[in-house]
Amino acid sequence: MTSPDGVIPEGAQKVEGYDFNKGVDYANLLQSYALTGFQATSFGQAVTEVNRMINFRGVDEDGEEYKCKIFLSYTSNLISSGVRETIRWLCEHGRVDVVVTSAGGVEEDFIKCLGPTFVGDFSLPGSDLRKKGLNRIGNLFVPNGNYCKFEDWIMPIFDAMLDEQEKDGVNWTPSKVIRRLGKEINDPSSVYYWCYKNDIPVYCPALTDGSLGDMLYFHSYRRPGLRIDMVEDIRGINNEAIHAKQSGMLILGGGTVKHHVCNANLFRNGADFAVFVNTGQEFDGSDAGARPDEAVSWGKIRPTATPVKVYADASLIFPLLVAQTFAVNPL
Repeated sequence: MTSPDGVIPEGAQKVEGYDFNKGVDYANLLQSYALTGFQATSFGQAVTEVNRMINFRGVDEDGEEYKCKIFLSYTSNLISSGVRETIRWLCEHGRVDVVVTSAGGVEEDFIKCLGPTFVGDFSLPGSDLRKKGLNRIGNLFVPNGNYCKFEDWIMPIFDAMLDEQEKDGVNWTPSKVIRRLGKEINDPSSVYYWCYKNDIPVYCPALTDGSLGDMLYFHSYRRPGLRIDMVEDIRGINNEAIHAKQSGMLILGGGTVKHHVCNANLFRNGADFAVFVNTGQEFDGSDAGARPDEAVSWGKIRPTATPVKVYADASLIFPLLVAQTFAVNPL
């Protein structure tokens, strides 16, 4: 007869949350999440997985030590938000090796160098904001004037890029465009300034899906002829994965930025480490909400891996995740 206490799986730990009688200790509070349950436990598992990525060391056939190549990808709303500063810190200190984002995830970084984004409210009426020249991103808003500043800044750069294409045969790709813009902004508050300085490639397969696309559209009438090659970049990101001796994926959000990294890792029979942070559900069959196990079925994550998905808003989770991982692990 089964014990009334049930059969406890081997290695199972008791659920226990943080005891505030011990005072406020944020490091210990976050460590307690692992045994709290629900998404707090998933956060604790993500901390473990990211620390495994960071601390991995292997030795190749020539006796040379190598580290895990870390792919970081994120959706544009996170650059619109204050998570931008966390991402900038990672790139400033060379803590990630490859970046993938959307068009908004590129342009919003440069736009913030030219003018601020403001905290607003989710319930602000769109019609009123439109009259005031304000664009709402969730509970943030961006003045129209910021995009005018962006246009004034970027058009001469596009002119110079077209000159280099015509005179020097430069084959522009999204990653080369982003690198050039990171150089031109010359602002240490910018994510892509540090990607340029630290030679971190930034891939953006949907470069035209945002204000950058608008600017390219305007420029195509102003001075037709600028071309951006997608094929060279798909070779680039896929080869980043193929040549990685160990690969880790840290993916914030869904859609193109999630799939682009996962699909690249398919070419090496899957990533060795993976952490997903998003609020998507799998029930509509979208890749955005798919659990890591679906990626295993495609060969995008290795069957031997221990991937983690945290169902949460990355603006809440990611700074805390970095605090418990990259920020306390030296290079």
